[in-house]
Amino acid sequence: MKKRQLASISLVLAVVAVAHAEDNPLAFPLTAPAIDAASWVLMDATTGQVLTQGNADERRNPASLTKLMTGYVVDRAIDSKRISRDDMVTVGKDAWAAGNPVFKGSSLMFLKPGEKVSVRDLSRGVIIDSGNDACVALADYVAGSQAAFVGQMNQYVVKLGLKNTHFETVHGLDAPGQYTTAGDLAKLSRAIISGEPDFYQMYSEKSLTWNGITQQNRNGLLWDKTLHVDGLKTGHTESAGFNIIASSVDGQRRLIAVIMGGKSPKGREEQARKLLIWGQNNFDTVQLFHAGKEIGHENVWYGNPHQIAVGSDKDVYLSLPREDVKKIKARYVIDRKDLEAPLKLHEQVGTIQLVDGDKELASYPLVTLKPVEKAGVITRITDYIKRKL
Repeated sequence: MKKRQLASISLVLAVVAVAHAEDNPLAFPLTAPAIDAASWVLMDATTGQVLTQGNADERRNPASLTKLMTGYVVDRAIDSKRISRDDMVTVGKDAWAAGNPVFKGSSLMFLKPGEKVSVRDLSRGVIIDSGNDACVALADYVAGSQAAFVGQMNQYVVKLGLKNTHFETVHGLDAPGQYTTAGDLAKLSRAIISGEPDFYQMYSEKSLTWNGITQQNRNGLLWDKTLHVDGLKTGHTESAGFNIIASSVDGQRRLIAVIMGGKSPKGREEQARKLLIWGQNNFDTVQLFHAGKEIGHENVWYGNPHQIAVGSDKDVYLSLPREDVKKIKARYVIDRKDLEAPLKLHEQVGTIQLVDGDKELASYPLVTLKPVEKAGVITRITDYIKRKL
């Protein structure tokens, strides 16, 4: 094996974009704040890394956090052009609170049966007002019925890899067999954030007026000017406790805090605030490698050309403790004694290793950045003789 030491990470890293948590399973020695809630997660939205968590896989009642998946399904229907934001929806009687005892005392947009409302405004009613009636109206329009829409919600549960989530309703009112976790909700929130920007923008709106009734967004952190929170959602039932998901932007860095089973509306906000401030103060999100950018070159026997550039075929990002960034270095290892032609484009020939002293923190595929064809007969004979000498 051949090892090649690269520049100090502090010289080659720059700030942010997209990667996967599964690629970067790091644990950090930092002491996280004590959180007064049943379960919680702080995730770096860029990389998907969990920076700290408590009972992240404990199944709990999602309450109105269910509406995150409702909104996600609607956004996917818009993406696939099955519907548009400007489509007008006729509100059915099943979305009328006065005719539905299930909605008694719950959050509503205050729709009236027979009125026509755009998909955009109904989506705002789901996100800002947490309107159960708006959820039903959208479910009927997108899927034909609430049951069919719930089926679509659970299909996306599978697609997003939410292993501890199952939905039974479109709105989140208590239902047997309905559950999720703080970890799964962080993943879902990340998917929503990386969706259509104008859809995600709705999560930052502070109020909505409909049928003469003005309601405030229940996410009080939207008014915190120091955190720069622009979403996502709150939820509450007696069995769920007080839930909140808050996402904040600090420069180009974004964090997602999930609190489930908080003690009060203000209490859940304080716990989310603690997580976000701790994350902002202690971590940086850095770009390790640029897709297609050479980090080294290697000789290739019997090849035309005789050298090949190697690097990563994707952008690679990592969230690291701020104090550790300067200590971390990168090297790459060729996994064969010699490289021989032919070589395909993006053929893996080794690994890129991230190390802190002698400790390997993470590794990524090292690939060829161009193909190498076999050289002509004379070059191949010459190379054969050189290798025998």
